[in-house]
Amino acid sequence: MEDVKIIVAAHKKYEMPKDSMYLPIQVGSKGKEKIGYQTDDVGDNISEKNPYFCELTGIYSAWKNLNAKYIGLNHYRRYFASEKQNPKKSRIDNIATREQIEKKLENVDIILPKKRNYYIENLYSHYEHTMHIEPLDETRKIIEEKYPEYIPEFDKLHKRTSAHMFNMFVMKKEVLDEYCTWLFDILFELEKRVDVTKYDTFHARFFGRVSELLLDVWINTNGLKYEEIKVMNIEKVNWLKKGSAFLMAKFAGKKYEKSF
Repeated sequence: MEDVKIIVAAHKKYEMPKDSMYLPIQVGSKGKEKIGYQTDDVGDNISEKNPYFCELTGIYSAWKNLNAKYIGLNHYRRYFASEKQNPKKSRIDNIATREQIEKKLENVDIILPKKRNYYIENLYSHYEHTMHIEPLDETRKIIEEKYPEYIPEFDKLHKRTSAHMFNMFVMKKEVLDEYCTWLFDILFELEKRVDVTKYDTFHARFFGRVSELLLDVWINTNGLKYEEIKVMNIEKVNWLKKGSAFLMAKFAGKKYEKSF
């Protein structure tokens, strides 16, 4: 058993970290041409759900099939950042090292990305303006029925203005088991209640977006101890386009049409 394994969710060939702690995994690989990475369609898997569950098919595969003391997820274009940035190195060589990750894990159960702040909106209103709100509202009903002790924290989505996003983390294997058992029970029930075919391909991916908001609901309810690490993008983010899209969503009722 390895100490730490962080899967890197990817759907295409891309520059990958050299450290063997990082494990590239091709998500949504079922029926697709293989690109040379480990795939999410082996063993117990939900690879075929990738068009709707996004990187969660990779998380599910790691949960069910990966043997490591700690398991995590990063994205092929988004990683935990090294504490010591070297401008002479490429972006991929400035991501968190095994030593930094292991040191952070010495006293906590989970590593999370630095919280994203929304400032002028709470988490619920931001989701409502940018996405279709029905899946999130239906999620509350499911939690109220199945896990009512999580409702107080879920309802804080109407007040909180920051969250640990991107479904990025590193967790103890036993903690991941508890989290995924809870999360996928909710999402599989949500799948029965909300028809994805009434949304376009972008908005049908709501399972991945809902799960982003559920992570803090689960962590805070269970009082789990965590450390945060800054997130870095391998490619530059066009903040002007992202900001413009948000303003159009908030003030003109125009939902997001793509990721940024």
